[in-house]
Amino acid sequence: MTDPLTIKLDERSKALRRTIIKTLAAGQRGHVGAAFSLVEILRVLYDDVLKYDVKNPKSPSRDRFILSKGHGCLALYTMLADKGFIPETELWRFCKSDGLLGGHPEHHIPGVEASTGSLGHGMSIGLGIALNARITGANYRTFVVIGDGESNEGSVWEAALSAGKHKIGSFTVLTDYNKHQSYASTAMVQDLEPLADKWRAFGFAVRDVNGHDVNELRSVLTALPLDKDKPTAIICHTVKGKGVAYAENNMAWHHQNKVSAADADKLIEALEADR
Repeated sequence: MTDPLTIKLDERSKALRRTIIKTLAAGQRGHVGAAFSLVEILRVLYDDVLKYDVKNPKSPSRDRFILSKGHGCLALYTMLADKGFIPETELWRFCKSDGLLGGHPEHHIPGVEASTGSLGHGMSIGLGIALNARITGANYRTFVVIGDGESNEGSVWEAALSAGKHKIGSFTVLTDYNKHQSYASTAMVQDLEPLADKWRAFGFAVRDVNGHDVNELRSVLTALPLDKDKPTAIICHTVKGKGVAYAENNMAWHHQNKVSAADADKLIEALEADR
C-alpha cells in the first residue's frame, strides 16, 4: 500500500473538492478536513459500487449507504448533487434557512438513508438494515462509513459483535482512518491500533487500503464480499484535509466557520497547486 500523502489527485477528485469548497463558502462553515479525506471513498462507492436509482431513491432493490461520520457531509452532498439526487443549486444554500442541506445529513434528503452525526449510531442502523435484508430475503447490500475518532464509541463495537455473530456477508464497514479527530491525533486521544486485528477478532474479513488510491479502492470494493460468511471491514488509510497542503493533518481545519470568498479562493489555489 502506497503512502496516502504521496497520491496525486486526478481531475475528478479535484473537481469534487472544488465543489466542496464552493459549498463551504456558500454556508461559510463546515468540516473541511473530514470531507476531503472522504472524497475518494465516496467517489468509488457512487461511481463503481453502489446500486441505486436516482429517479427512485427509495427503490427496494437499492444498496443502502450510511455516512455515520455525518460531519463529513460536504463530501456526501457533493456526490448526491453529482449523481442527480439533489439539484446543484441546493449546495449553494448549504446551512441556509431556505435550504435542504444542513451541517449533518438528514433522512429527508433524497439519497440519504439515515440522519447521522451523533457519532456511533450509523453502524448500528446499518446493521439493522442488513439484518432486515437477510430476514426478508432481499438482495441489497449495506455499506457504512465510520470515522476513526468515532470508533471510540462503544456502540460501534457492540454492532461489530452482532455483525460478526450473524455472519452478515452483505454488510461492509469502511473506516476513514485519517488518524486525527476533533482536537488531536487518534493515537493521542485513544489509540486504535492494532485496528485490523480488532476487526478480525470481532469476526470480520479485513483489508487495509490506501483511501485516496482510486484504483486500489475500486479493485477491493468491486470484489466484495471478501468472505461470503463474514461481514467486511475496509480500513481506508487517508489524510485529513487531503489535497490542500496547509490543511493536511492540520487540526485547525477540522471545522471552519466564517469562511469568506477569499478563503475559498485560497483553498482552490492550493488545490490546483497539488501536482
